[in-house]
Amino acid sequence: MNIVYSQPVVEFVTVATEFCAFLEQSEGRDRNELVDRLLKLLPLLYLKAQLLPQVEGNDEFEPETYVTEQDYNWLRAILADVMAEEDEYEDFVYDEGVRMEETRWKRVSEGLADIYQPVRDFVETFRNGVEENIEEALWALNDHFELYWGSDLVDTLRQLHRTRYVS
Repeated sequence: MNIVYSQPVVEFVTVATEFCAFLEQSEGRDRNELVDRLLKLLPLLYLKAQLLPQVEGNDEFEPETYVTEQDYNWLRAILADVMAEEDEYEDFVYDEGVRMEETRWKRVSEGLADIYQPVRDFVETFRNGVEENIEEALWALNDHFELYWGSDLVDTLRQLHRTRYVS
């Protein structure tokens, strides 16, 4: 069986599709409902990303993108509206360059949109069914998970936890 149709990839696509659809249908949603559902979906998405097979890729390959800047901004605005005063939060980030922790202001809506973009792009590549493209997109998804959206997911999840249980 081809690795792109292996159980871990299919399970990731299943969870990723649910995550994307949920975000896309969030306009006018109750904040508590949004937070509660994301507190369940995000850990599952992280787990399924961890279980994805590692594939060889081409550092110069960039998979086709489906999420436009307009799509990204639309989703971020909807989520910011739902999160309202709970959207912006202060986070401590360790800066390797200066070897210090510094404070940065972040937004839940932006974190979610930053996760959504590569995940939706992969789902669309998978749907198109061109195995060679899926394998390259899988490599890019894994690479971007390690470098970017995995951390965004953890940070956003932590703030959603605070919103649900501390605020």
